[in-house]
Amino acid sequence: MALKLSLKPAEKLVINGAVIANGDRRSTLIVHNKASILREKDIMQEDDVTTPARRIYFPIMLMYMDHQNYSKYYDEFVLRMTEFMNVISSPEAVELCVKVSRNVMEQKYYKALMCCRKLVAFETELLKLNQPD
Repeated sequence: MALKLSLKPAEKLVINGAVIANGDRRSTLIVHNKASILREKDIMQEDDVTTPARRIYFPIMLMYMDHQNYSKYYDEFVLRMTEFMNVISSPEAVELCVKVSRNVMEQKYYKALMCCRKLVAFETELLKLNQPD
């Protein structure tokens, strides 16, 4: 089954490690085979890895984009997920962590990333609630 991507003007994406930028008009790409694809909005730069949930997201993203160095990224993922799960108590966060871990173990990295985005959003809300007024 083909994947249809609608790209905004100047939107970037990564396909199997190659950075591709759209031109000045909206366009559509159709990918007919399996490929590792991340849109610009889903790509996290190393400088953005500033919170525990982001430290989980980043190695998953690297596993997805760089299969050759999987074990290095997997070890980092396990370390960060273990640290995170040792300090959380929210049932919703624990459930998200389990889903992320399950997807990583099944090598469903894109699904793991999308689930981990929810974990990042959960963490962001929690940090906002704990900010002094």
